[in-house]
Amino acid sequence: MTRQPSRAPSPRTRARRLHEKADYDPATLHAILDAMPLAHVGHLVDGAPVVTTTLQWRIGDRIYWHGSSASRMMKAAAGAQVCVTVSCVDGMVLARSGLEHSVAYRAAMVFGVAEKLTDPAEKTEALRLMMERLFPGRWDTLRPMTAQELKATAVLSLPLTEASCKIGGPEATDPPEDLGWPVWAGCLPMTTAIGAPFAAPDLPPGIGVPGYLSAFRWG
Repeated sequence: MTRQPSRAPSPRTRARRLHEKADYDPATLHAILDAMPLAHVGHLVDGAPVVTTTLQWRIGDRIYWHGSSASRMMKAAAGAQVCVTVSCVDGMVLARSGLEHSVAYRAAMVFGVAEKLTDPAEKTEALRLMMERLFPGRWDTLRPMTAQELKATAVLSLPLTEASCKIGGPEATDPPEDLGWPVWAGCLPMTTAIGAPFAAPDLPPGIGVPGYLSAFRWG
């Protein structure tokens, strides 16, 4: 099914291939970003392309990620063009020929100039919201962040004004002449499993598993 865009794509975000999988709806974009905190940031370092893995979180119509202030990756990305991608794998699609095998997935791609947060209060709030997005209520129970820790942490941000999504469904796209081939076809679903939490070996006795961790879910 072809998805109708609610916001016109830019020349960089317009899907050139498999355009029927494209989705430019901000609600779809937000859902993918909120479902998968792991992101990949592509940028240039000393003239060569580099992709780094990081944790992203969304606040309204912006995404954020953080790293060491001394990181050459963070320094290279600040004020420069970057491409941030977030992907969710939902299954492996098995067809009747090798070429038609595919993946059920949801993927988002965001382009723009990465902006570095310089105001300490704004940076602190962004980091607080990151923690609250993952573990609601945890921030206020933690040892307060020191000024040196804040200084050593860089936070970058990117508006979601130039972004697109692609969604691959679980259906195999076998051509009609292959439908009678005697081999199994279908989808092998894949999910992210949340295991049972286990305590740090040096955790003092009497500190139980917090409720927000027991109820933790992605997305």
